[in-house]
Amino acid sequence: MRSQPEVRPAERDDLVVVAALTAAARPTTTVGVPVDTAGEDAIRAHLSIYLATSGQVLVAELDGHIVGFVLTRTAGPYLFAEVVAWVVDSLYVTPDARRRGVGHALVAGVAALAGESGATYVYAGATAGDRNMQRFLARLGFAPAAGHRVVPTATLLRRLAQEGAPTVSRPRAKRDATRAALDDIIARRRRAREAGTHTAPIGLSHRRVS
Repeated sequence: MRSQPEVRPAERDDLVVVAALTAAARPTTTVGVPVDTAGEDAIRAHLSIYLATSGQVLVAELDGHIVGFVLTRTAGPYLFAEVVAWVVDSLYVTPDARRRGVGHALVAGVAALAGESGATYVYAGATAGDRNMQRFLARLGFAPAAGHRVVPTATLLRRLAQEGAPTVSRPRAKRDATRAALDDIIARRRRAREAGTHTAPIGLSHRRVS
């Protein structure tokens, strides 16, 4: 009889394994850390950052070995979205553990978090060419939702300048407040590094699941 996957929150030592799985999978992404070229140390740092900014990392075990993980977080409420939702940022199952219910178990872990927090929706995405992920999500009831576009800030500023868009000047008080907020973030990151943790977001794409 095959063992059933067990899902639990990742512990600090688990991030080493999750980073190794991510590096081995070599997913490509246009948002956040370029995981296709990042080493395990960089990925592990970003995972620590993800946890430090209220993200959750769940791992799935089979026979005592981690064979998959999911990165998930809350979103909202914000303008035109009055309720909290959970977002699946990344979901991965090792090839040898697919078709054994690991992906379902990981999503069930996210669903449990969403239910406990009273979240109305769970969002998840997949790249357009990842048909396996698209089918997997569809079977679980995920329906299409509005998509996003992304642009590097430098490119956006350059294109706006080319289009002749007017510059926006902010009052000094707002500039000072923004500078103070950035200084606070930098200080917290410095303290986090000294304590062995990190504090900034992560971007990882989805991979195949079972």
